[in-house]
Amino acid sequence: MQRDPNLVRLSHDHQSALVLAKRARELATAEDPDRRALWAEIQARFADELEPHFQLEERGLLPALRVAGQQALVEQTLAEHTELRGLIVSDAPDAPARFGDALQAHIRFEERTLFETAQQVLEPAVLNELGVLHEAAARPACPTTARKGGAPGAPR
Repeated sequence: MQRDPNLVRLSHDHQSALVLAKRARELATAEDPDRRALWAEIQARFADELEPHFQLEERGLLPALRVAGQQALVEQTLAEHTELRGLIVSDAPDAPARFGDALQAHIRFEERTLFETAQQVLEPAVLNELGVLHEAAARPACPTTARKGGAPGAPR
């Protein structure tokens, strides 16, 4: 699928989220002590990676789609965000598997439906505004790298 350059950052976030979904589903076969530690790691990654992604969509993309008359897609996206936020904090034994399944389905929905619709109904100027918002919200993978002007060990 050809992605509008202004939505690429959101789309790229989905790649690491799919890995997270797979790891969560794999917890069903993990031994109990390992399971707790792995679930805690997934919860931490959700807070660091997915929650900011959700917030970015909720601040930019979803309001733009609401204005464009895509209320049903906005409501579905928000409902799925709420479901995933609830599952990630759950201590229920089946929470990791349910979270993994729900996250994978959510990513599929966003890639195939939400982003495709956004590309079709949003004006280029609105998409450009979203791109600016996404760039402003982006944070470097390593704060030290950003301050020093390059990757560790890279020529300067």
